[in-house]
Amino acid sequence: MSHDAQYVRYEKQLVEWKNFKPGSDEDKPIRVALFGLGRIGLIHLGKIFSNPRVKLVYCVEPSAERCAYVQSKWNLTDVKFIVSESGEVVFKDPNVEAVIIGTPTPTHFNLLISALQAGKHVLCEKPLASDYQGMEKCYRLAKEKGVVLLTAFNRRFDPSFADIRDRVANGEIGSIHVIKSCARDSPRPTIEYLASSGGIYHDCAVHDIDMLLWVTGEFPTRVSAHGVAFHDDIRAINDHDSVGIMLTFPSGAVGMIDLDRNSPYGYDQRVEVFGPKGMLSASNLRPKGVVSESSSGTSQTPIYYSFVSRYAESYATEWEHFIDCVKGKTECTIREYQSLASFIVADAAEKSARTGQQINLTWDEKKFLVRGIKGN
Repeated sequence: MSHDAQYVRYEKQLVEWKNFKPGSDEDKPIRVALFGLGRIGLIHLGKIFSNPRVKLVYCVEPSAERCAYVQSKWNLTDVKFIVSESGEVVFKDPNVEAVIIGTPTPTHFNLLISALQAGKHVLCEKPLASDYQGMEKCYRLAKEKGVVLLTAFNRRFDPSFADIRDRVANGEIGSIHVIKSCARDSPRPTIEYLASSGGIYHDCAVHDIDMLLWVTGEFPTRVSAHGVAFHDDIRAINDHDSVGIMLTFPSGAVGMIDLDRNSPYGYDQRVEVFGPKGMLSASNLRPKGVVSESSSGTSQTPIYYSFVSRYAESYATEWEHFIDCVKGKTECTIREYQSLASFIVADAAEKSARTGQQINLTWDEKKFLVRGIKGN
């Protein structure tokens, strides 16, 4: 049963009324403000309204038309909509406990700093900032204010990927020899999004980098990457659409990452880990499990079309984790040094791809804790 997160939440609701105490702190939903009603903001909006532990107080979005549409479509008569990019009124409101930042990448840092200075807990899409120093400043401020800062590496909350990590940690395949990740977008993001995304290395590859570092519990000492732009409009914004990355870890393990911005057959997301005792792999998921067998061959429903459907469960679980962190029930599992390490490796991968050189990395062992597969 523990492998079915949705059922676990459902069963909890069936029985927890027995110990229900009206007015308790546990019963009170956290009051949140959502910044951004675009690509990722609408996903967060849906998760907010499917979770009774959250109360949406504000939506902040620079497009008046988008605000009007969402307010009407979702019947949000009791939510305050602010047509703005800054939302200063949110940061000054003591009733707002947490802020969700789902705005375009270049706006993350300033919004995040304002939220943290106001003492708000924050769930922010990656990257937190455009450079390493900015990210450090965010985490330092979060510590000073004693608030939660969760970088939204949502794939960690995917049941299949989390299961691989746990089983590797339990020694099921022995030491890691090879770990592979494949991430191919579907549908191809708009050029408007890509132009402000921070590029394929910090927008896309960083998810896979975080996955490999999380599962191995190590940080790579060598990074090699090759990137190319097959699409003219992506080449015009000086970005790549197809990328291969190889990581070499201190243990000798080899990491491989395969990325593409446009998969014609669906949202391709796979992880494989090989060791001396066997292999663990997470394959693509499909919206329907029916398989057709006939004289003309075998057919199945195509894999999930986009990240919206493929990672629906991980976004819901990410929210549960964030709420638990805010309520003090658990510590944030996406730690500062892990987020910073993923940024460093993404930077190294981009530099390697653009220069054709292998990038060697050294790590401050006091800051970047090498815990291995059992302790990361």
